Amino acid sequence: MGKGKGFGKTILIGDQFVLWEIPAILAAIPFQTECTVERRASGSGWTLDDRRIEVPGYKKEKEHDCKVSFDRMVEVMGLDLRKTPIHITVGGDLLAGSGVGASAAICVSFARACNEEFGLGMDIVDINRVAWEGEFGYHGLPSGVDNTVSTFGGVISYRIKDGVKQFERVRLSQPVEIVLGNSGVTSNTASLRGFLMEQEKADPALFNGRLDAIRAQVRGLGEALAKEDLRETGRIMSENHRILIDMGLSHPELVRLCELAESLGAYGSKVTGGGRGGYMVALTPGKELQDRVADAFEAQGIATIRATIGGAPTDDRQSAILS
Repeated sequence: MGKGKGFGKTILIGDQFVLWEIPAILAAIPFQTECTVERRASGSGWTLDDRRIEVPGYKKEKEHDCKVSFDRMVEVMGLDLRKTPIHITVGGDLLAGSGVGASAAICVSFARACNEEFGLGMDIVDINRVAWEGEFGYHGLPSGVDNTVSTFGGVISYRIKDGVKQFERVRLSQPVEIVLGNSGVTSNTASLRGFLMEQEKADPALFNGRLDAIRAQVRGLGEALAKEDLRETGRIMSENHRILIDMGLSHPELVRLCELAESLGAYGSKVTGGGRGGYMVALTPGKELQDRVADAFEAQGIATIRATIGGAPTDDRQSAILS
């Protein structure tokens, strides 16, 4: 039996625009999808027992994407499941829902489990590459940002420059508390690029002006976070969210949750991930503030995650070129 794990994540800024060569700053959260792979005595192909907790309807809506993803990873790893069929079991404490890297986490955990079960000899960079291939099933053309933080952990700055993927670590002296609140809306990340390309075509000047503003925000947030200036980090998150709202990348429920979090003292908040549904993230340093915001969400029946960012990464790489 092979076993593997993959982190969930939250995006602090920039995720939607990585394919436009704008960096993203994101963080693993200490919740994971766990996968086991066992060889079956008969049959062919793979079977799946999905035990993940979920936002209602998420797993059903992503069922086809999941099949495409597993099939693609099996092919990339060179597994012959006609001769060696497998049974896959997934679980863990990461809630399956849009905006927390659920698809990346299942891809990373599956790649690690297969690596262990079949003795494939893949290193951590290879695991990340296989997981990126799996993300095609969910995202059409994945940027690689989600699977990278799911694989490597910690807080990273990720970018694509001239087709080359790379990341650098952002070090924090201690973990910082955040709250994630779910809108209850499952978004379709695969359609995101087309949605943005339509905006770019309709009004190139407006679109490029917004990209320039976001590029400056990413730079400013990275500097603030490196100095552990959390007030400034939060301010830029909220400022960035206003642009995302104007671009149709938020959702009325996400806006409401951000406003509620900030009214309770959150340093900043914004949609996390592709947007138009899924989760928002609020920066809530200190357990008291985190509990105040999370308690208010839960009192309204909002699916809520209390988490920290800045925990230990999976290895000691300061940076890596990924392609």
